[in-house]
Amino acid sequence: MKKIVVLLVGLCFCGMAFSQSKVYFTKDISAEGLVKAFKALGVEPKGNVAIKISTGESSKSNHLSPELIKGLVKETNGTLVECNTAYGGNRATTKDHLKAIEERGYDKIAKVDIMDAEDTIHIPVQDTKWIKYDIVGSHLKNYDFMINLAHFKGHQMGGFGGVLKNQSIGVASSAGKAYIHSAGKSETNPWGNNNQDSFLESMAASAQGVHDYFVKDGKQNIVYINVMNNMSIDCDCNGNPAKPELKDVGILASLDPVALDEACLEIVFKHKDAKGDTAKPLISRIKQMHGTHTVDYAEKLGLGTKKYTLIDIDKKH
Repeated sequence: MKKIVVLLVGLCFCGMAFSQSKVYFTKDISAEGLVKAFKALGVEPKGNVAIKISTGESSKSNHLSPELIKGLVKETNGTLVECNTAYGGNRATTKDHLKAIEERGYDKIAKVDIMDAEDTIHIPVQDTKWIKYDIVGSHLKNYDFMINLAHFKGHQMGGFGGVLKNQSIGVASSAGKAYIHSAGKSETNPWGNNNQDSFLESMAASAQGVHDYFVKDGKQNIVYINVMNNMSIDCDCNGNPAKPELKDVGILASLDPVALDEACLEIVFKHKDAKGDTAKPLISRIKQMHGTHTVDYAEKLGLGTKKYTLIDIDKKH
């Protein structure tokens, strides 16, 4: 395990007082390890539980496998949730998306819900610099609690994808994805936005909107998990991704999405390369797309803090 610099901070987080942001870590990338990371958060889900995943663009994509996540599904009695894409491919329509889900085997371990299969709703965002609202699937209103279960990896447009991306682009409907990508210019065309930071800032704003949606009566009903395995420079939305060159690291979990993505980024940027294990391509992709700006801006918006304590749950405390 790489050496992580630990920083303590006072944080006021969506009305809840935190003396520090805690990020829990296990190197056990298994169904049991995933449940252990979730339980470390000390949160008991109530009501209908949504587990937000990416179903992957093809069988070649590096999406989280049903075998890995089935224990968490059983533990929480959760429903796997997704939304349709805005860029074509095999998940652009509900019919095709359900077929892809069946091909990947997710329907064999849980109920799967395409949240924008019927309609969309607008939810408010605090930051209206680029987007005036977040467009999500209407089925979001059917859930009382969300587990944001993300695969940490590179991304062709965002530089990297973690919980912030999984909560913004991932929870957005097809129209919402276009709206975020275009930084509020279009609900049908995700392309043509030449201002990279406006896209990244729109992701941060929409991620905050979803987080706020699950804060009720001062109680946070959303938690965050990043799985650091199969870390290609390409996202799971790429049906033919580049081969991962960085070895698997582990699973990290937190109540703070900013701290969580920051912890994963620091692990990547501080990685000591060895033969057959290099972070250079992923670091280059993140820098090329100014990917760290999403985390910086999310912190600026008050969604969380980049300062955290990393807690190794594989060790006895």
